[in-house]
Amino acid sequence: MGIDIDKELEKLFEDPIFDVSEKEASLFDIPVDMKKVMEKRNSSEHVAQRKPCEDFGLYKPLFEQVRRELNDGKRRVVRMKKIDEFLTEGHFYSIDGMLLYIQRIEKLTRDSNGRGKNKDARTRCIYENGTESDILAQSLRRSIYADGYGITDPQEAVDAFFAESLGSDDLSTGYLYVLKSLSSNPEIAGVKDLYKIGFSTNKVEERIKNAANEPTYLMAPVQIIDTYEIVNMNSHKFETIVHQVFNAAQFQLKVYDDNGNVHVPSEWYVVPREIISDVVAKITDGTIIHYVYNPQLQCLEQISSKSKFRFSTKGLKVLKLKKNKAIFDEIVSGKKTIESCELNQKSMNKFTYVDKADGKRYLCRYDVLSIETNVHCSRESALIEIVDIEHNGNIVYFTLGCVLEHIPGA
Repeated sequence: MGIDIDKELEKLFEDPIFDVSEKEASLFDIPVDMKKVMEKRNSSEHVAQRKPCEDFGLYKPLFEQVRRELNDGKRRVVRMKKIDEFLTEGHFYSIDGMLLYIQRIEKLTRDSNGRGKNKDARTRCIYENGTESDILAQSLRRSIYADGYGITDPQEAVDAFFAESLGSDDLSTGYLYVLKSLSSNPEIAGVKDLYKIGFSTNKVEERIKNAANEPTYLMAPVQIIDTYEIVNMNSHKFETIVHQVFNAAQFQLKVYDDNGNVHVPSEWYVVPREIISDVVAKITDGTIIHYVYNPQLQCLEQISSKSKFRFSTKGLKVLKLKKNKAIFDEIVSGKKTIESCELNQKSMNKFTYVDKADGKRYLCRYDVLSIETNVHCSRESALIEIVDIEHNGNIVYFTLGCVLEHIPGA
């Protein structure tokens, strides 16, 4: 016997549970103020809808190059650390796996409430699918912070940037300053070697007069520790290089202003004073491109410019890793024949690549493992044959073969 669907539905909707009063039904209404926000948002999003990019031919080679550099490990995808991090013209970002290029950020304008703290600007963003939009900078920043990543510059570009900064005959002058906070907050006062490294075109004493009322100074007075006058160099680039060197030692803390608004000040770093002085000297003489800062050891480490191995790895793909002394010894002695690495967003481009033919991601094939101990004063290194590579879940396993070369520490 069949079922009369129409009658069954009538019985269902006649159930008393569906009888609701106007007051109860109003609970499902959207408040008027929320409707206005939604309408404003929809209007803004409509203005920023993507459209075909007429001059995409100029940018297509750039996207292809960035994809190649990501696959080769020359660039990395990195999470933006905070929502107020600056976006930069001429840089690449990624949202939901799609690359975008910020071709232009227009002059900042005040928002509808007229208050300067909410300045925003239109952008011109080119997307790798051949479209473009004029999305507002703050909206774009929020999207990248929530669902995207920043794309680092290739190492060659970073080195070139350093060289250009150090070799230019720039007449711009300013002051690089190092400040210490006099805050009584234990989260600040209890941190050893905490300094603000900033830049000013005016005398530093004038800049910090109102420090106790400014979030950038942690809402507390500050003490001038060191001041460096920059002459015949691009002062802003000088400051940028210092911040890049100490990026891994950046101090993160939420600070509340007098109105209760939350801020995450930048330019505060946990690094010894003498190291800051050493970095300034190396930027001045141009040798900083040969060093990186190790935040764990709180020291500068020299970058080796050429291979110290006699074994030729020409034509071979080499995987470089640092290991503690115990694991290093186990690998070199042959006791440890499988080395594992976690596959995550940061290491994705190091261990995998996307095949252009089918669009699928595959494991990179490495031939040799180059390992070093992470002991700064006596570093050992070795070359180990990689016999096989496989993965299980988010772990990549390297089956190791013979020791090709072993260089003992000093």
